[in-house]
Amino acid sequence: MSIFNGSRLPLHTFKLDVERMRKGWYSDKYFYNTVEVLRTLANRGYRYSNQHVQKDGSLAGISIGDIEVEMQWFTRRKPYSVVAGVDKALAILQTCTGFYREDGLWEDTYSNFEVEAVHDGVIVNYDSDPMHVQPVLRVRGCYRDFAMLETPTLGALTRGTRIATNVYKVMEAAQGKDVLYFPARFDAHELQAADGYAYHIAVQAYNQRRGRKAGTHVSTDEQGDWWGGAGGGTVAHAAIACFLGDTAETMMCFADVLPPAVPRIALVDFHNDCIADTLQTMRRMFDRYRQLLEDGQEAEAMRYKLYGVRPDTGGLMRDVSLEPLGDPRLDNGVNPRLCFRLRAAMDDAWKNWGLPLAWQEHAENWCRGVKLVVTGGFTPERIRSFEQMGVPVDVYGVGSALLSNCSEHGTANDFTADIVRVKIDGEWVSMSKVGRTACDNPDLQPAERLME
Repeated sequence: MSIFNGSRLPLHTFKLDVERMRKGWYSDKYFYNTVEVLRTLANRGYRYSNQHVQKDGSLAGISIGDIEVEMQWFTRRKPYSVVAGVDKALAILQTCTGFYREDGLWEDTYSNFEVEAVHDGVIVNYDSDPMHVQPVLRVRGCYRDFAMLETPTLGALTRGTRIATNVYKVMEAAQGKDVLYFPARFDAHELQAADGYAYHIAVQAYNQRRGRKAGTHVSTDEQGDWWGGAGGGTVAHAAIACFLGDTAETMMCFADVLPPAVPRIALVDFHNDCIADTLQTMRRMFDRYRQLLEDGQEAEAMRYKLYGVRPDTGGLMRDVSLEPLGDPRLDNGVNPRLCFRLRAAMDDAWKNWGLPLAWQEHAENWCRGVKLVVTGGFTPERIRSFEQMGVPVDVYGVGSALLSNCSEHGTANDFTADIVRVKIDGEWVSMSKVGRTACDNPDLQPAERLME
């Protein structure tokens, strides 16, 4: 799966459309055209004549249609990228390298190739010089047998690495606090499995590099498909609407029906009064929790252990608890002032419950154990500002920012593949466009066949 366990994902993980991929369905047309030219020239027995380019005369007579090349795949995001998508790129190469014979049968030539790759989770650096890239994939072999695979392999690497790097940046901004992966609704559902895997890789990379233990939390089962995760969720605004706007009753029924393993996180901005809805929900859940404990039903009581509350105030809304302060530039949306007030109200909620002395310490710990989970337009920059101000957030839910691919904001992670050498008379000779050259990466290693 990655550098974290030293193994790669099996072929069946990716559910590739192998037949159409072999025919160039997913490839930029100029690669298809190039393959047709090379294959036709090979069949004709064409040899390079060296009549029009002043180069070493030894180049004459080379069978261009059968040319063997060395190609390297790399990205140029500064200052680093967390690599993901390598296993999928290898799966594409392994199943689609070759050609259709005249009788229509597929001729697999992958075993004739030299393939080196890094593992998902490796971090590559870039210093702004395209002559100093760190390849994540390197292939040597007959070009026409894999030329059409440049497009889908670049796509797999670009998408996976972009999301993994974006997640890593968010983890750094959040200083290792849990980050909920919430962008499923912002992209096509077919991408969820690969995207969720890239998120998982990034969290592991951060934990390994920073010595932390942040968890992985995805919102759909498909996002966890490649790595054995499962979607988790709490309540939606729609659920509260079904309960006629009663947030507390929504959570009580949620707790009654769903198993205790599902975190109880109350969504508290339905009425744009986060503190009031939070306090009402906490009181009702604790009362039931206490009653069950007093009845000796400890396991059942855990159903009413509130994991957290989640304000999700819209960016043009100002919570009623902040209205007297008056500056919407500071107070709209989920903002620091709201979080500080909400945390203080949560910590002190038990003081107004009229509890007997024997229950007061227990109630105080219950209240302080309720986490503050924030969502709504969070980016690395915004999270970083929250952390710098010491805003008492425990968990960040992040959505569309994790899909960002913007040069202006430094999130573009596009991959490129270049031919950098060709094989002539058994020797590898430099052959790349001006400004590119063959580079190395100590993390490259021979790529064995993926398991079926």
